[in-house]
Amino acid sequence: MGLFLYFVAITLFILTSIFLCFVILIQESKSTGLGASFGGEASGSLFGTSTADVLKKITGWVAVVFFTACVLLSFWTTSMARSQSTPTTFPQEMIE
Repeated sequence: MGLFLYFVAITLFILTSIFLCFVILIQESKSTGLGASFGGEASGSLFGTSTADVLKKITGWVAVVFFTACVLLSFWTTSMARSQSTPTTFPQEMIE
């Protein structure tokens, strides 16, 4: 059950990283890069004229979730590696 939860957490981490990349890319840059493709002008966008502020807040929160998940998964992976039992001596078949 623990291994299943680990892979679910890894999957959610990957989805979070993809979403973070998407949110960063749709923001309007000073040179109107990829953000202009999805938003056009600020008055016609989903959040109205405050789109840049909303996207900055979303980016900040998703970044916090991403870094927190990164640290937690790092500790989880380390503890899983330590819990694996490694033999201290070689089996007799490998010696001969």
